[in-house]
Amino acid sequence: MANEKQPVCVSCGAKGPCGGKGLPTLKEGLWTSNPLAIQVLGICSALAVTNRLENSLVMGIALIFVCVGSNLFVSLLRNVTPHRIRMIAEVAIIATFVILFDQFLKAFYWDMSKQLGPYVGLIITNCIVMGRAEAFALQNPPLLSMVDGAANGLGYACVLAVVGFFRELLGTGKVLDMTVLDGKWYKPNQLMILAPGAFFALGIIIAVLNALKGPEAEEKKQ
Repeated sequence: MANEKQPVCVSCGAKGPCGGKGLPTLKEGLWTSNPLAIQVLGICSALAVTNRLENSLVMGIALIFVCVGSNLFVSLLRNVTPHRIRMIAEVAIIATFVILFDQFLKAFYWDMSKQLGPYVGLIITNCIVMGRAEAFALQNPPLLSMVDGAANGLGYACVLAVVGFFRELLGTGKVLDMTVLDGKWYKPNQLMILAPGAFFALGIIIAVLNALKGPEAEEKKQ
């Protein structure tokens, strides 16, 4: 069994289940082109649900689930889906996974479903999910498309979790309902759990990540 040939990338000859493209695709979604911190996509839900870390984590899991599932099925059907109706098919696939997750929340996590409100359903219109299906899954095999969906979903979820952590910590002095900053010496900053706090926190995180990432190759040449 050890002598079985693994898939080989046609362009570079790299071996592996994704033809040598798995790690670059993972890095692209997580860091190089992070959908939230670098491309600044999907900020509506990022601003709306990050007043608590728990909300941020659940929304992040929802996006990972939808991205992976929709990318998989868009890729599987890419050769049989007529080009003129491809976007309708993509929306239908995405909506199916969103509804599955939404119904799961309502059945097993009702309190969280009420807190997130319409924002789980709005993942259907999230440009991150639609963008990966259209730009990547339509042109790549299923396994690599799942890696891309997981990478972009995880990249979004990580930034969401960081924003939610600092907003809850500074806004209430707690994290996941556990007191971290004692009220005897720390006065909670109510601004952080309001809408302006989300803009401040997300803006600072985007600035820090872009500074760590450094300028693009095109910018260095100028």
